[in-house]
Amino acid sequence: MKTIPTQADIESAHERIRQHIIRTPVMRSESIDTTAGCRIFFKCENFQQIGAFKARGAMNAALSLSPEDLKKGLATHSSGNHAQALARAAKLLGVPAYIVMPSNAPEIKKRGVRSFGGQIFECEPTLQARETTLAEVIKKTGATEIHPFNNYDVIAGQATAAKELIEDAAQPFDIIMAPVGGGGLLSGTLLAVKYFSPNTAVIGGEPEEADDAYRSLKSGKIEPSQAKSVADGLLTSLGDKTFPIIRDQVKEIITVSDREIIAAMRLIWEKMKIIIEPSCSVPLAAVLKHKEKFSGKTVGIILSGGNVDLERACKLFAEFS
Repeated sequence: MKTIPTQADIESAHERIRQHIIRTPVMRSESIDTTAGCRIFFKCENFQQIGAFKARGAMNAALSLSPEDLKKGLATHSSGNHAQALARAAKLLGVPAYIVMPSNAPEIKKRGVRSFGGQIFECEPTLQARETTLAEVIKKTGATEIHPFNNYDVIAGQATAAKELIEDAAQPFDIIMAPVGGGGLLSGTLLAVKYFSPNTAVIGGEPEEADDAYRSLKSGKIEPSQAKSVADGLLTSLGDKTFPIIRDQVKEIITVSDREIIAAMRLIWEKMKIIIEPSCSVPLAAVLKHKEKFSGKTVGIILSGGNVDLERACKLFAEFS
């Protein structure tokens, strides 16, 4: 796909990937509603295949390739969830997956890639190292790159999460929220809301210590990520495909501290009895930080994933308690 996905593109993507994904549940918590002062519907992508929404975009992009390109294999660079998603897509389609991962990527996500037969190439934890290593891998293998977020087929796939949220809640939302790293989920959410719930506002949530999307909106150009936060899945700058969608359509991006992120993560663990990762709790942290913005509203939040190392989670709870 060479242009911003249309409503028809998102509907086609949804049909294309339907048999390969889970239609994840939408859950509520009266306790969290009371704490937040609003009605929140959580789209639980932590229950998705590979434990994150990334299964949607990776599968749609893989299925959109020509048979000739597909058989050469799939390649990407990713800190974890997209890596697992692409490895799984490749396994289901019977082709190899070549995954470049930074050396500091969570071990649980590396194990996930290997469990699907993906071949990992480790590199230094910088964007330049990731891109250089990936270029070398593609040169050797002839595989097709599926970028984690800066790819319109990926964006169309990610948009299906918000589409399902809108359909399954079966009531109007005042606001729908998603976390933002590279912007694939947020830009997909923006497009889904534009086409399927046009009276709904979209707000992004982002870590204060990795606030490149927030700064990009202020400056009008893509700003580099500072890459510091407990939310390891959000440490990426926007791309030239995701930034224009976000710039033109998002209502605002709210930033939150690491302490607020972990507090929101703990609240979901304790009150909803489900596991989410730090990146996933950023939108709820934004609601709790600015209750006045959301008071009395009906809010949808996409819980983006649940791939967290339990030992690390316990350390984070202890550190930020």
